[in-house]
Amino acid sequence: MQPPTAGEPVVEPGPAAEPEAAAAASAGPEGADGGAAGAVASRVPVPVPLPSDGRTRLKAALWPPRVSRGQLVVALLLFALGLALAIQVRSTNDHSELRGARQEDLVRILDELDGKQQRLQSEKTQLEQSLAQLENSSNQAKEAQEQTRKKAAELGVLAGTEKATGPGIVLTIDDPQGQVKADMLLDTLQELRAAGAEAIQINDVRVVAGTYFTDNSSGGGVRIDGKDVLQPFRFTVVGNPQDLTPALNIPGGVVRSLENHQARATIVQQQKVLVDALAAPKPLQYGKPAAK
Repeated sequence: MQPPTAGEPVVEPGPAAEPEAAAAASAGPEGADGGAAGAVASRVPVPVPLPSDGRTRLKAALWPPRVSRGQLVVALLLFALGLALAIQVRSTNDHSELRGARQEDLVRILDELDGKQQRLQSEKTQLEQSLAQLENSSNQAKEAQEQTRKKAAELGVLAGTEKATGPGIVLTIDDPQGQVKADMLLDTLQELRAAGAEAIQINDVRVVAGTYFTDNSSGGGVRIDGKDVLQPFRFTVVGNPQDLTPALNIPGGVVRSLENHQARATIVQQQKVLVDALAAPKPLQYGKPAAK
């Protein structure tokens, strides 16, 4: 280091200046240029790339919409006002024809409306009458079906093809001596029928209009409709017990006749008896229903 000349100020390097100078010297000219470029780059804004397509730019500008609350309220009020005006205009247009019509036209329109109302009222009355007739016909048809079903059931009881139940009596005939014959059982049946018996069953044989009795000479007992029936003979009868019992107990009647043949007859009145034996229906060979 050379000594300073006259007139030059003497500058002594401080402790901080020496490291900076050393760093600058070590970095050289390239390090100094790089630091300056970095400082300039930090102060320059980076440009944002913009969409090149026009449709994309328009979409980016419109969506998402930026609507404030005040703008939304104003839009709703304008919509409500427009709707009210449209309704008012339509109502005015609907009534403008009547407002501009002459008195004769109004009278004619009123007469047409009255006539239409009368026709509708007449049609309503006719429909109500038709409905009432249909309901009446339906009720009559149901009633006729019910009557037919009831009549068929009654005929089935009389024919022996349907079970029967109701008040009646149970007549039991004990014949230890074997003196009861077919004719005595037939007499008993006739007395019961005359007293109003509606359904009769002897043991397990249903008694019908064509029932017949025969004596069974080979094995004892009686044959009813070709079936062997042994004692005790049990008559299950549907009918009025107050009529059936006296008919059997009259002097010289069925009970007295059975006692004369050393048989014992027991009558029990019941509020409900069941005749459940059924007779096989026999087809008619000659007879046919006559036309009315």
